[in-house]
Amino acid sequence: MSFIRTLSGDIDPRDLGLTYAHDHLFCIPPLWKEKGQTDFLIDDLEASIKDVELFVKAGGQAVYDATAIDYGRDPVALKAISDRTGIKIIATAGFNKAVMWPGHMKDGRTFQAFIDGKSRAELAAHIASEVTTGLDGTNLKGGVVKFGTGYNTISEAEDKAMRAALDAHKETGAPIHSHTELGTLILEQLAIVKAEGVDPTRLTIAHVDRNPDPWVHRKAAETGVFMCFDGISRIKYHPESVLIDCILKLAARGHEKQIMIGGDIARRTMYRNYGEGGLGLGYILESWVPRFIEEAGEAGFDGAKLIHTFMVENPQRAFAFTS
Repeated sequence: MSFIRTLSGDIDPRDLGLTYAHDHLFCIPPLWKEKGQTDFLIDDLEASIKDVELFVKAGGQAVYDATAIDYGRDPVALKAISDRTGIKIIATAGFNKAVMWPGHMKDGRTFQAFIDGKSRAELAAHIASEVTTGLDGTNLKGGVVKFGTGYNTISEAEDKAMRAALDAHKETGAPIHSHTELGTLILEQLAIVKAEGVDPTRLTIAHVDRNPDPWVHRKAAETGVFMCFDGISRIKYHPESVLIDCILKLAARGHEKQIMIGGDIARRTMYRNYGEGGLGLGYILESWVPRFIEEAGEAGFDGAKLIHTFMVENPQRAFAFTS
């Protein structure tokens, strides 16, 4: 029987509820801290909880926190958020991307040195243990294995970490999540996934909307992969209309069961309660969803039904373990 692994334990997928499929509720990325990039330090537990409460008030029930260790994962803080707000949180095993690997681990090594010093098999065992034993010396387990690639490039270490994550998936049955830098290398990631004998339906690719190319999205969707549209409110990339149009183009081709929604909120200035402005964790449900439903209806779709598919039904399958 399939299950979803949350920080509060394994649950029946049907109990997950309305889900943001990519966000960062608490994280202190070592590299950004070392460089003094304070906007990226989501380090105020009380402020994060207040934003999560906005999400809950708007109807939210679960979040996939996509923070890997190289991006400053804190499973204890995430568990506290879950306990105090009642939401289910799925945590991340694996790694994010090489640009973060000059940052230092608690033992003084860089992440780059840690990854370079291990074989693919050793990295796979490390990632698998984060799923089966616990994260960062705790008994809190990851529910997703993650890998990532750079902007139109895959470093040698990223390639090793990617294939190790795929090996860990094979060992544990954990679902997979991938970072794409500005939506590049979507199809290239999928080629490696298939070459490694992994079913693309077990993968969710993040940030696909950073590259709003309907042809790329269609080709990816034809593999069965899940796609996370998580650039909502980032008008610096494109207006919401572009993102919504990409989603509706996929739905028109019958791919609505592969689409998920998230905010990828990873800056203090994006949170409402960090005192630095921001739309906050409630924005998608409060403002974007009503707009999407209206635009989808104008295009001949049942927008409310699509949102239920994207945010309730699809996460139940995307985040489930397989035997």
